[in-house]
Amino acid sequence: MDAADRRRRSPGRVLAALAGSSHPGPTVVVTLLALALGIAAGVSAVDLMLLVSAVLFGQLSVGISNDVLDVRRDRAVGRSDKPLARGDASPGQAWAAAVICLILALGLSAMIGIGMLAAHAVFLASAWAYNAGLKATPISIVPFIVGFGVFPSLAPLSAEPPAPAAPWAWIAGGALGAAIHLVNVLPDLDDDAQTGIRGFPHMIGARASALLAIGGLFVGDVAALIGPVGGDLSAVTPVAAGFLVAALALTVVTVIVAFARPRARVLFTLVMAAALLLAVQLIATGGSLAS
Repeated sequence: MDAADRRRRSPGRVLAALAGSSHPGPTVVVTLLALALGIAAGVSAVDLMLLVSAVLFGQLSVGISNDVLDVRRDRAVGRSDKPLARGDASPGQAWAAAVICLILALGLSAMIGIGMLAAHAVFLASAWAYNAGLKATPISIVPFIVGFGVFPSLAPLSAEPPAPAAPWAWIAGGALGAAIHLVNVLPDLDDDAQTGIRGFPHMIGARASALLAIGGLFVGDVAALIGPVGGDLSAVTPVAAGFLVAALALTVVTVIVAFARPRARVLFTLVMAAALLLAVQLIATGGSLAS
Protein backbone atom coordinates (compact mmCIF):
# COMPACT_ATOMS: atom_id res chain seq x y z
CA MET A 1 0.00 0.00 0.00
CA ASP A 2 1.54 3.33 -1.03
CA ALA A 3 1.40 6.62 0.88
CA ALA A 4 -1.71 7.76 -0.99
CA ASP A 5 -3.52 4.55 -0.06
CA ARG A 6 -2.54 4.92 3.59
CA ARG A 7 -3.87 8.48 3.68
CA ARG A 8 -7.03 7.41 1.93
CA ARG A 9 -7.55 4.65 4.49
CA SER A 10 -6.88 6.69 7.62
CA PRO A 11 -9.29 5.84 10.48
CA GLY A 12 -11.45 8.87 9.77
CA ARG A 13 -11.65 8.07 6.08
CA VAL A 14 -12.45 4.44 6.76
CA LEU A 15 -15.30 5.35 9.12
CA ALA A 16 -16.64 7.83 6.57
CA ALA A 17 -16.40 5.17 3.86
CA LEU A 18 -18.25 2.62 5.98
CA ALA A 19 -20.95 5.17 6.80
CA GLY A 20 -21.31 5.97 3.11
CA SER A 21 -21.50 2.27 2.29
CA SER A 22 -24.33 1.68 4.75
CA HIS A 23 -26.95 3.11 2.38
CA PRO A 24 -27.61 5.94 4.86
CA GLY A 25 -30.93 7.07 3.33
CA PRO A 26 -32.76 3.74 3.62
CA THR A 27 -30.99 3.03 6.93
CA VAL A 28 -32.34 6.24 8.47
CA VAL A 29 -35.84 5.76 7.07
CA VAL A 30 -36.18 2.14 8.25
CA THR A 31 -34.87 3.16 11.68
CA LEU A 32 -37.42 5.99 11.85
CA LEU A 33 -40.11 3.49 10.84
CA ALA A 34 -39.12 1.32 13.80
CA LEU A 35 -39.28 4.37 16.08
CA ALA A 36 -42.73 5.39 14.82
CA LEU A 37 -44.12 1.87 15.05
CA GLY A 38 -42.62 1.47 18.52
CA ILE A 39 -44.36 4.63 19.72
CA ALA A 40 -47.63 3.48 18.14
CA ALA A 41 -47.28 0.09 19.88
CA GLY A 42 -46.70 1.72 23.28
CA VAL A 43 -43.21 0.31 23.76
CA SER A 44 -41.57 1.47 27.00
CA ALA A 45 -38.79 4.05 26.81
CA VAL A 46 -36.01 1.55 27.57
CA ASP A 47 -37.25 -1.07 25.13
CA LEU A 48 -37.91 1.60 22.52
CA MET A 49 -34.27 2.65 22.76
CA LEU A 50 -33.21 -0.99 22.38
CA LEU A 51 -35.60 -1.49 19.44
CA VAL A 52 -34.37 1.57 17.55
CA SER A 53 -30.73 0.73 18.25
CA ALA A 54 -31.20 -2.88 17.13
CA VAL A 55 -32.85 -1.83 13.88
CA LEU A 56 -30.17 0.82 13.25
CA PHE A 57 -27.30 -1.65 13.67
CA GLY A 58 -29.19 -4.22 11.62
CA GLN A 59 -29.62 -1.77 8.75
CA LEU A 60 -25.96 -0.77 8.93
CA SER A 61 -25.03 -4.44 8.59
CA VAL A 62 -27.35 -4.86 5.60
CA GLY A 63 -26.10 -1.78 3.78
CA ILE A 64 -22.40 -2.43 4.30
CA SER A 65 -22.69 -6.12 3.40
CA ASN A 66 -24.53 -5.16 0.23
CA ASP A 67 -21.74 -2.84 -0.90
CA VAL A 68 -18.89 -5.20 -0.03
CA LEU A 69 -20.56 -8.05 -1.90
CA ASP A 70 -21.07 -5.74 -4.88
CA VAL A 71 -17.64 -4.11 -4.85
CA ARG A 72 -16.32 -5.95 -7.92
CA ARG A 73 -19.46 -5.23 -9.92
CA ASP A 74 -19.42 -1.58 -8.83
CA ARG A 75 -15.82 -1.23 -9.96
CA ALA A 76 -16.61 -2.92 -13.26
CA VAL A 77 -19.24 -0.30 -14.10
CA GLY A 78 -17.27 2.64 -12.69
CA ARG A 79 -19.42 3.43 -9.66
CA SER A 80 -17.23 6.25 -8.32
CA ASP A 81 -20.05 7.18 -5.91
CA LYS A 82 -19.42 3.97 -3.95
CA PRO A 83 -16.74 4.35 -1.22
CA LEU A 84 -15.67 0.70 -1.36
CA ALA A 85 -15.42 0.76 -5.14
CA ARG A 86 -13.12 3.80 -4.78
CA GLY A 87 -10.97 1.91 -2.29
CA ASP A 88 -11.66 4.24 0.65
CA ALA A 89 -11.98 1.16 2.89
CA SER A 90 -10.87 -2.42 2.29
CA PRO A 91 -13.31 -5.32 1.86
CA GLY A 92 -11.91 -6.83 5.07
CA GLN A 93 -12.71 -3.68 7.03
CA ALA A 94 -16.19 -3.60 5.54
CA TRP A 95 -16.86 -7.25 6.40
CA ALA A 96 -15.68 -6.69 9.97
CA ALA A 97 -18.00 -3.72 10.34
CA ALA A 98 -20.97 -5.57 8.82
CA VAL A 99 -20.53 -8.60 11.09
CA ILE A 100 -20.04 -6.49 14.22
CA CYS A 101 -23.19 -4.50 13.42
CA LEU A 102 -25.12 -7.73 12.82
CA ILE A 103 -24.01 -9.17 16.19
CA LEU A 104 -24.97 -5.93 17.95
CA ALA A 105 -28.38 -5.92 16.23
CA LEU A 106 -29.15 -9.47 17.33
CA GLY A 107 -27.74 -8.93 20.82
CA LEU A 108 -29.89 -5.85 21.39
CA SER A 109 -32.92 -7.72 20.04
CA ALA A 110 -32.27 -10.57 22.48
CA MET A 111 -32.28 -8.06 25.36
CA ILE A 112 -35.88 -7.22 24.45
CA GLY A 113 -37.11 -10.80 24.17
CA ILE A 114 -37.06 -14.02 22.21
CA GLY A 115 -39.98 -13.00 20.00
CA MET A 116 -38.31 -9.78 18.95
CA LEU A 117 -35.04 -11.64 18.37
CA ALA A 118 -36.74 -14.23 16.15
CA ALA A 119 -38.61 -11.64 14.10
CA HIS A 120 -35.56 -9.43 13.65
CA ALA A 121 -33.47 -12.46 12.71
CA VAL A 122 -35.95 -13.30 9.93
CA PHE A 123 -35.89 -9.69 8.72
CA LEU A 124 -32.09 -9.58 8.66
CA ALA A 125 -31.73 -13.08 7.19
CA SER A 126 -34.00 -12.02 4.32
CA ALA A 127 -31.92 -8.91 3.66
CA TRP A 128 -28.58 -10.74 3.84
CA ALA A 129 -29.91 -13.53 1.59
CA TYR A 130 -30.89 -10.91 -0.97
CA ASN A 131 -27.41 -9.36 -0.80
CA ALA A 132 -25.72 -12.75 -1.01
CA GLY A 133 -27.30 -13.75 -4.30
CA LEU A 134 -31.09 -13.72 -4.41
CA LYS A 135 -30.94 -10.26 -5.99
CA ALA A 136 -29.75 -11.94 -9.20
CA THR A 137 -32.65 -14.43 -9.37
CA PRO A 138 -36.30 -14.30 -10.46
CA ILE A 139 -37.33 -14.43 -6.78
CA SER A 140 -35.42 -11.28 -5.84
CA ILE A 141 -38.66 -9.72 -4.62
CA VAL A 142 -39.34 -12.50 -2.10
CA PRO A 143 -36.84 -11.36 0.60
CA PHE A 144 -38.47 -7.93 0.61
CA ILE A 145 -41.99 -9.35 0.91
CA VAL A 146 -40.91 -11.68 3.72
CA GLY A 147 -38.63 -9.22 5.51
CA PHE A 148 -40.96 -6.24 5.45
CA GLY A 149 -43.92 -8.50 6.13
CA VAL A 150 -42.24 -9.41 9.42
CA PHE A 151 -40.97 -5.89 10.15
CA PRO A 152 -44.22 -4.48 11.64
CA SER A 153 -44.04 -7.24 14.30
CA LEU A 154 -40.79 -5.87 15.75
CA ALA A 155 -42.61 -3.12 17.63
CA PRO A 156 -45.49 -5.09 19.23
CA LEU A 157 -43.04 -7.87 20.08
CA SER A 158 -41.05 -5.24 22.00
CA ALA A 159 -44.13 -4.14 23.97
CA GLU A 160 -45.86 -5.71 26.99
CA PRO A 161 -47.33 -8.20 26.52
CA PRO A 162 -45.35 -9.08 23.40
CA ALA A 163 -47.43 -10.12 20.39
CA PRO A 164 -46.90 -10.38 16.64
CA ALA A 165 -48.44 -7.80 14.35
CA ALA A 166 -51.99 -8.21 13.10
CA PRO A 167 -52.49 -9.80 9.65
CA TRP A 168 -53.29 -6.45 8.02
CA ALA A 169 -49.88 -5.12 9.15
CA TRP A 170 -48.13 -8.13 7.59
CA ILE A 171 -49.98 -7.42 4.33
CA ALA A 172 -49.14 -3.71 4.42
CA GLY A 173 -45.51 -4.41 5.26
CA GLY A 174 -45.10 -7.03 2.54
CA ALA A 175 -46.77 -4.85 -0.08
CA LEU A 176 -44.60 -1.86 0.79
CA GLY A 177 -41.52 -4.10 0.85
CA ALA A 178 -42.30 -5.23 -2.70
CA ALA A 179 -42.69 -1.61 -3.79
CA ILE A 180 -39.41 -0.65 -2.13
CA HIS A 181 -37.53 -3.40 -3.96
CA LEU A 182 -39.03 -2.56 -7.34
CA VAL A 183 -38.32 1.17 -7.27
CA ASN A 184 -34.91 0.81 -5.60
CA VAL A 185 -33.60 -1.36 -8.44
CA LEU A 186 -34.95 0.73 -11.33
CA PRO A 187 -32.13 3.32 -11.62
CA ASP A 188 -29.49 0.59 -11.76
CA LEU A 189 -31.04 -1.73 -14.35
CA ASP A 190 -28.43 -0.99 -17.01
CA ASP A 191 -25.46 -1.34 -14.66
CA ASP A 192 -26.92 -4.57 -13.30
CA ALA A 193 -27.33 -5.97 -16.80
CA GLN A 194 -23.62 -5.40 -17.46
CA THR A 195 -22.64 -7.40 -14.39
CA GLY A 196 -24.99 -10.37 -14.69
CA ILE A 197 -27.71 -9.31 -12.26
CA ARG A 198 -31.12 -10.38 -13.53
CA GLY A 199 -33.68 -10.24 -10.79
CA PHE A 200 -37.44 -9.93 -10.92
CA PRO A 201 -37.53 -6.22 -11.92
CA HIS A 202 -34.99 -6.86 -14.67
CA MET A 203 -37.20 -9.60 -16.08
CA ILE A 204 -40.42 -7.58 -16.23
CA GLY A 205 -38.85 -4.26 -17.23
CA ALA A 206 -38.74 -0.73 -15.83
CA ARG A 207 -42.28 0.41 -16.58
CA ALA A 208 -43.94 -2.80 -15.39
CA SER A 209 -41.85 -2.67 -12.21
CA ALA A 210 -42.89 0.93 -11.56
CA LEU A 211 -46.57 0.11 -12.06
CA LEU A 212 -46.36 -2.97 -9.85
CA ALA A 213 -44.67 -0.84 -7.17
CA ILE A 214 -47.56 1.61 -7.34
CA GLY A 215 -49.94 -1.30 -6.81
CA GLY A 216 -47.97 -2.37 -3.74
CA LEU A 217 -48.06 1.17 -2.41
CA PHE A 218 -51.84 1.33 -2.88
CA VAL A 219 -52.35 -2.03 -1.11
CA GLY A 220 -50.24 -0.75 1.79
CA ASP A 221 -52.29 2.45 1.97
CA VAL A 222 -55.61 0.62 2.11
CA ALA A 223 -54.45 -2.06 4.56
CA ALA A 224 -53.15 0.58 6.99
CA LEU A 225 -56.45 2.44 6.80
CA ILE A 226 -58.98 -0.35 7.27
CA GLY A 227 -56.85 -2.83 9.20
CA PRO A 228 -56.89 -1.05 12.57
CA VAL A 229 -60.69 -0.73 12.47
CA GLY A 230 -61.27 -4.35 11.51
CA GLY A 231 -62.53 -3.52 8.05
CA ASP A 232 -65.36 -1.31 9.37
CA LEU A 233 -65.10 1.78 7.16
CA SER A 234 -67.65 3.63 9.32
CA ALA A 235 -65.13 3.51 12.17
CA VAL A 236 -62.43 5.31 10.17
CA THR A 237 -61.72 8.64 11.85
CA PRO A 238 -61.30 11.93 9.94
CA VAL A 239 -57.65 11.97 10.98
CA ALA A 240 -57.07 8.49 9.54
CA ALA A 241 -58.91 9.47 6.36
CA GLY A 242 -56.71 12.56 6.10
CA PHE A 243 -53.58 10.45 6.29
CA LEU A 244 -55.00 8.15 3.62
CA VAL A 245 -55.62 11.12 1.34
CA ALA A 246 -52.01 12.24 1.88
CA ALA A 247 -50.71 8.72 1.19
CA LEU A 248 -52.84 8.46 -1.94
CA ALA A 249 -51.54 11.85 -3.06
CA LEU A 250 -48.02 10.44 -2.81
CA THR A 251 -49.22 7.44 -4.81
CA VAL A 252 -50.57 9.75 -7.52
CA VAL A 253 -47.25 11.59 -7.66
CA THR A 254 -45.51 8.23 -7.91
CA VAL A 255 -47.75 7.28 -10.84
CA ILE A 256 -46.94 10.52 -12.66
CA VAL A 257 -43.20 10.15 -12.12
CA ALA A 258 -43.29 6.45 -13.02
CA PHE A 259 -44.85 7.18 -16.41
CA ALA A 260 -42.55 10.11 -17.14
CA ARG A 261 -39.29 8.71 -15.75
CA PRO A 262 -39.67 5.06 -14.68
CA ARG A 263 -36.01 4.88 -13.58
CA ALA A 264 -35.98 8.05 -11.50
CA ARG A 265 -34.41 7.67 -8.04
CA VAL A 266 -37.11 9.90 -6.58
CA LEU A 267 -39.54 6.96 -6.88
CA PHE A 268 -37.72 5.25 -4.02
CA THR A 269 -37.98 8.42 -1.93
CA LEU A 270 -41.72 8.64 -2.59
CA VAL A 271 -42.36 5.03 -1.53
CA MET A 272 -40.30 5.40 1.65
CA ALA A 273 -42.10 8.65 2.46
CA ALA A 274 -45.43 6.86 2.08
CA ALA A 275 -44.28 4.12 4.46
CA LEU A 276 -43.30 6.72 7.07
CA LEU A 277 -46.61 8.49 6.60
CA LEU A 278 -48.54 5.29 7.27
CA ALA A 279 -46.50 4.69 10.44
CA VAL A 280 -47.22 8.22 11.68
CA GLN A 281 -50.90 7.59 10.93
CA LEU A 282 -50.88 4.83 13.55
CA ILE A 283 -49.47 7.23 16.13
CA ALA A 284 -51.97 9.98 15.31
CA THR A 285 -55.00 7.69 15.31
CA GLY A 286 -53.99 5.37 18.14
CA GLY A 287 -54.16 2.37 15.83
CA SER A 288 -52.97 -0.96 17.23
CA LEU A 289 -50.40 -3.11 15.44
CA ALA A 290 -50.80 -6.15 17.65
CA SER A 291 -52.86 -9.17 16.62
